[in-house]
Formats: sequence, structure tokens, C-alpha cells
Amino acid sequence: MRHIAIVGSGPAGYYTAEAAVKKWGDDARIDIFDKLPVPFGLIRTGVAPDHQSIKAVARRYEKTAIGQSVRFIGNVDVGGSVSIEELGSLYDAVILATGAPQDRPLEIPGARTGNVFGSAAFVGWYNGHPEFAGMDPVLSGKHAVVIGMGNVALDVARILAKTEAEFAGSDIVAHALEALRGSAIEKITILGRRGPHQIMMTPKELGELGTLDRAAPQVDPADLPPVADDAVLEPGVRKSVTLLREFAQPAAADRNAKPVSIEFDFFASPRAITATNGWVSAIEVERTRLETGRAVGTGETYNLPADLVVSCIGYRTSAIEGVPFDQRAGHFANDEGRILPGLYCVGWAKRGPSGTIGTNRPDGYGVIDTVDEDIAASSGKAGRAGFDELAQERGIEIVTFRDWQKIEEAEIAAAREGAPREKFVDIESMIAARGA
Repeated sequence: MRHIAIVGSGPAGYYTAEAAVKKWGDDARIDIFDKLPVPFGLIRTGVAPDHQSIKAVARRYEKTAIGQSVRFIGNVDVGGSVSIEELGSLYDAVILATGAPQDRPLEIPGARTGNVFGSAAFVGWYNGHPEFAGMDPVLSGKHAVVIGMGNVALDVARILAKTEAEFAGSDIVAHALEALRGSAIEKITILGRRGPHQIMMTPKELGELGTLDRAAPQVDPADLPPVADDAVLEPGVRKSVTLLREFAQPAAADRNAKPVSIEFDFFASPRAITATNGWVSAIEVERTRLETGRAVGTGETYNLPADLVVSCIGYRTSAIEGVPFDQRAGHFANDEGRILPGLYCVGWAKRGPSGTIGTNRPDGYGVIDTVDEDIAASSGKAGRAGFDELAQERGIEIVTFRDWQKIEEAEIAAAREGAPREKFVDIESMIAARGA
């Protein structure tokens, strides 16, 4: 019997568990650990609340979770209440699928000014992540600046621009919906160091900006390269650039009729944040130019009014004591998923924040093939029974998948009209709900 511990219950974790079941069947016991009492990681707290079709992939993970071979163990802080070394003594293989939950820092003067947030924190706020639910972003100003040219930047801009009615069917949490209801934001600037051909935005997400009820996207035609240059682009990027060209020619009537503008500012690199009484009031930007694909400063600077800044420039994996970490890359140091004997990583914890949710599936199957090469059929380790004994000794209150199903039932019962659920946003409420 193989005993496998997977740390992290997001897409990478569940695809890895699925692969383990297909590889070994009943000859393995797979325990999936999560720091939170609830599973699914990025699906629950990272995917935009108005993208319910993407969140539906969790139903696939449920099929794996309810099998006899797999067990969800929530409310366990691996690296805190239980060490990696201890897990390694109990399980034949420990696979880190912890994702990249930390913001890549915005390293400019003033980055710690009030009302300046990283996207992990801001997205966590409107998605109800317990770590960020208590944040209180001030939306009473007129100007918001979103730094970054990827889909997360689009998510943030779209959430800030939507009307309350447009959140129908979403699972945005109540405290965020209430704050957005009172928002005074009139202009959202999306800031990118490079040009339209270098964006990381997909056509579907970019196209959503053109369908908003009260907001109109705008692009400066001068920022767009000649149309003929689009021919060399990968098809998805070419579709996105075509949308940008449409945004550069909005109907004047539509632009004037909508009270919120979403303006793309290309070839613009943030240099410093200006504070007034401790709160952001402007952001200093340097105009850039491209040299062999890289953004190079021109020395020309200007100030953008900014009452709210959200930095969407990437993510990093959280380091764990005792696990080699690549500080430069922002993920665990590994060789094709191998970290140390018996210790592996998968997904964003292995390769950094890249690809889609589905990219984690071949990654998960690949790491299980690697584990199969490395470990024997059985080492005689205690596995699940050994962890249960350890948890009891330490008074760790674990949450099972059956407990999660009770929590989910309570969230569905508490949903406002038209919403799929109302998430619990603190750990105590989650744990209490399993007894409901």
C-alpha cells in the first residue's frame, strides 16, 4: 500500500489525486491537506465570482474526493502545526500543490501606501478568502489604477466597473458587493509596461469589457502598431489585439453615455506612488519603448491621479520551512517536480503561475509517473492512521470532505436571491457550519 500526502486542494492537488487513483487504484491511500477548512483553492478564492462556468470544474474534483482512496483533510497548516519532515515520516511521498498565493511585490517607492493592494489580496477580498476578507478598500475616490496586462488585471477592472445587477448569478461575497454598490470610481486605468502585442489577456476575458452596462473600454489609437504587424501573432493574441483595435474606435455616443471609462495605458511603467495623508493620491509613470521585446524607460514621466491602486504583476509560492526554495523564480526549487527524496511539487508550486486551470492536469499525471518511478509499492509507513494519531495528540481539529459538504449546504442556504452561495469568510464560521 502506497501512502501519498498532497499539500494543497486546488486544481493541481486534485488532478494529482485523480492521477494517483488511476495509477494505483485501491493500492494507494491519498490524503489531500489544506490550510483552510474548505477545498478547491484557486477555484473558490481566485477565479472571478462572475465566472461560474470556470468554477464548475470543482464538480470533477468531487468525483475524486468522494472515492475510498482519497481523503480531504482541511484546517491543517502544513509547515506550521505539522512539519514537512513529520509528513515525510508518515507518507511514502509528499507532493506540494500549494500554488502561488502570494503577490509578487510592487517594488517602487510608496508601494505600502494606504489603499494600495496586490491582486492576491484584492481578489481574495471580493472572493471571501479568510485572510483578506477583513480588508477595507476605500472606493470613494474617482480614479483607480490597475497595474498589469494579464487576465487578473481584467478581472479586477471588470469587478470595479460592474453594476450590482451585473453580479446576478455570481458568488461575490456580501461585504464586497456592498462596498462596490457605493463606489464612486469613474475612471479605471489599466497600466502596462509594454505594448498591445505583448499583452497576456485572452480574447474571452478582454471581450467582456466591451459588454459592460455602465463602462466603456478605451485605447489610444497611437499605441497600436500597424494592422499588418498583427499577422505574425499567435491566433489568440491576434484576436485580443483585434478587440483592442475595436476599443480604439468606440462610438462617441456609447462613450459619452457610460459614466465609467476603462482606459488602457500602454508603454507605461509605474515609478512611484504619491501619498497624501498616508493614502494614495497619484502614481508617477514613466513612458517606455520596446527594445528587442523589453520595456526600456525613456525618461519621460507623468502623474496619474489614483485613489486606489491594485497591482496585478504576478504571484509567488509561499516558502515552507525545510523545503528548498528558488527565491528568484518564486517557487520551490525542483528538478522536473523532484525536490528531495520523497518530496515533490506540482502546478504553480513547481513551475510558477502560468497556464490555465487545465494545464495542471498533465502536470499532476506527470508527477505521479515520477513518484511511481521513485518509490516502491510499500515502505511500511503509517500513512493516514499515523497522521490521525498525530492530529489527536496535538488537538488539531481536522475538517473532512463530508464536513465540507455540510459547510457548502449552509452557504447555499444563505445565498441571496439569484446567487449560488454566500461564502463564509472566516474559519470559525466554516467550522461551526459543519455541525449545522
